[in-house]
Amino acid sequence: MTFSISRDTLLNNLVIMQKGLPNRTPLPILTTIKFEVREDHIVLTSSNTDIAIQVLVDEDDLTITKSGVVAISGKYLIDIVRKVDSKRIEFSLIEDRIIVIKADRSEFKLRLMDANDYPEIDFLDGTTEPLTIDADLLKNIIRETSYAAAISEKRPILTGVNFKYNENKLYAVATDSYRLSQKELKLRSKSDNFDIVIPSKSLDELSKILDTATSDVHLYVSPNKVLFKIDNILFQTRLLEGAYPNTVRIIPTEFPVVIPFNKEILLSAVERVSLLSPKDKDTNYNIIKLKLNSNHSVEIHSTNSEIGDANEVVSPSADVTGSVINIAFSSRYLVEALKSFNSPEIVINFAGEVKPFVIKGTEDENLLHLILPVRID
Repeated sequence: MTFSISRDTLLNNLVIMQKGLPNRTPLPILTTIKFEVREDHIVLTSSNTDIAIQVLVDEDDLTITKSGVVAISGKYLIDIVRKVDSKRIEFSLIEDRIIVIKADRSEFKLRLMDANDYPEIDFLDGTTEPLTIDADLLKNIIRETSYAAAISEKRPILTGVNFKYNENKLYAVATDSYRLSQKELKLRSKSDNFDIVIPSKSLDELSKILDTATSDVHLYVSPNKVLFKIDNILFQTRLLEGAYPNTVRIIPTEFPVVIPFNKEILLSAVERVSLLSPKDKDTNYNIIKLKLNSNHSVEIHSTNSEIGDANEVVSPSADVTGSVINIAFSSRYLVEALKSFNSPEIVINFAGEVKPFVIKGTEDENLLHLILPVRID
């Protein structure tokens, strides 16, 4: 097996493959990247059992002299390619177990694992009708929802984002049981209906790949996995098993208090006040209080018996609906929710002092965030 390729082309593809490499694994072969060198292209494969990635490399700067299949250590190969300055890199196989990498005056020899030991990755064959979605739109959906998924494995189903598709409507929701983020939109593309839960960690890795996407994403769904086809990239992830909770029932429908804010002004105030806020025992998140006074001024306050306290008055950006309210909640939850909005103006809808409150953006159509308050002693 012998080929040469542009260093930049190889590195760009290896960065994508790195997202499929495991941090720890009982299968050493999975620490490698599988190179299938054909007559006029190369297929790269990586997998950590949760995620599998395959990339087709057929750029003009690829020159193949001899085909073959090898499994090269992903970590060391990526480190080498990152460090060399050469414009081109040459690969050649010797004695079937050593790959020689030449880059100008540098030469590296890496011992190989047996490529025959690499597990066969069953990528979805694409025979079903895919859901086609704009890459930037999908990236925004992930940004707006994934952060609200649970980190703890106590309820594994909550560590993912629930995607539902029905009659041209795509619905995505994530919750850790203390907060919720929900996005609903209508698509032009038609596909079979589905109701799946994708691990948020997989979506975070997918989002990084979407940065380089130049065309629409095609999404294929099966009972236990989902495949995203992006340009020359196949990104496949397992799905979480189980039924996602019905989150619609926890969203209030009546809001006696509605306060509009400039997003950046509110965000800055919350971040300042939370510097001195105490941490909740259970969630370890900074707790602050928001109070709407009778004159419709809004105070944001934190008190820490060991350090001190902070207080800031924030003016609503428009007319306020409702009377006095005093509510406590995690400042981190509010900060992360506000950062997910593109709107310069947001509205916080309060159902009561001990009921969830809902945040919406004036320009973020069909995007909703919900936060549960904490009881004030």
